[in-house]
Amino acid sequence: MSMRLSRSIVGEAEAEAVRRVICEDGYLGIGKEVQQFEADVAAYLGVPASWVISVNTGTAALHLAVEAVLGHGSGAEVLVPSLTFVASFQAIGGAGAVPVACDARLDTATIDLADAERRLTPRTKAIMPVHYASNPVDLDGVYAFAEKHGLRVIEDAAHAFGCLYKGRKIGSFGDVACFSFDGIKNITCGEGGCIVTSDQAVAEAARDGRLLSVEKDTEKRFSGQRSWEFDVERQGWRYHMSNVMAAIGRVQLTRLDGEFAPKRRELAELYRERLSGVPGVALLTAEPEAWIVPHIFPVRILNGRQHDVIGALDAKGIPTGQHYKPNHLLSLYGGGKPSLPATEQLHGELLTLPLHPGLSREDVAGVPSGAGLCGRKALFRGYAEASGGAADELFHIARALFKVRFLVRL
Repeated sequence: MSMRLSRSIVGEAEAEAVRRVICEDGYLGIGKEVQQFEADVAAYLGVPASWVISVNTGTAALHLAVEAVLGHGSGAEVLVPSLTFVASFQAIGGAGAVPVACDARLDTATIDLADAERRLTPRTKAIMPVHYASNPVDLDGVYAFAEKHGLRVIEDAAHAFGCLYKGRKIGSFGDVACFSFDGIKNITCGEGGCIVTSDQAVAEAARDGRLLSVEKDTEKRFSGQRSWEFDVERQGWRYHMSNVMAAIGRVQLTRLDGEFAPKRRELAELYRERLSGVPGVALLTAEPEAWIVPHIFPVRILNGRQHDVIGALDAKGIPTGQHYKPNHLLSLYGGGKPSLPATEQLHGELLTLPLHPGLSREDVAGVPSGAGLCGRKALFRGYAEASGGAADELFHIARALFKVRFLVRL
């Protein structure tokens, strides 16, 4: 199998859980399995089960959270970093609010609060920090900023399930946090997500909202019943999680701390060791208070060499990604206006390297068994030539990345 940038890590235990739901329970929609998954997530985070509302995607979690906090069609402005997946912006816009693109910090690729402050207006009602690459940067600063300006905080924690900030799990404190459980996240439900909040008015609005805002329908579904006589007072959506998805998630949750998190952290540390100090490469920084379970591993390729490095690594069978195209460059969100210089610089530098718990010798394609020093020199020489010169800088990058692959293979 060739090396993959990301992949789902599922197996017999997940398959057995799905078989159990299909063959023994026989009810595939939202029911007791979803209820138990929410209880399991709550226990993992150390919060009451009433704080957790599971949904079918991380985008749905963000959408419902914005509507539950601000109301449907509020027209309120939400400060959000431009450097995020388009889902963050779509969720805000889908709720009838207005995403306000903010610049990023070069050292962390997370929201620049000084830039965000310049974009405040009387219509600003919330801030959506994005835990880019699982990094919950300066959450104390974010919440102090929100308190100072009277804003709600909706954390886009899609990358950050299992991460800690100052010893506390993301989602166990704060205002509202939204997680993703899609196929390649820290845990997966196949597809899925959840909202976690201590604000029970928000929780109830989201809980009803995932079932078309049929009031108290979740309670009926969890008891194996349906609501036949009901009322609807607000806009709702069909965003509920299914029992099949929840069954996968319950198994995945048991594998996170003992299997997935250690492997992701180990591989990320290996990258950091081998790339630290390499000319032409800058690593994103994290606070000492943050304990990160990395979903992706992006690095900055400096001096305009990003595409050279992408092409050279692709030629050697190493896939790469670019997380993400800034939203303010998309036609729907401004087409390049306003200019966000740090974000635009990062867009030309960031390159994501393969990272997932399934990395093994079978996944490491193109590395000759027992490669010797001569073979490696030849590889680096070809890399520099394929990259149009810049031999010294690209030599160091290639050598460091080759060492990472070689050590993972061993």
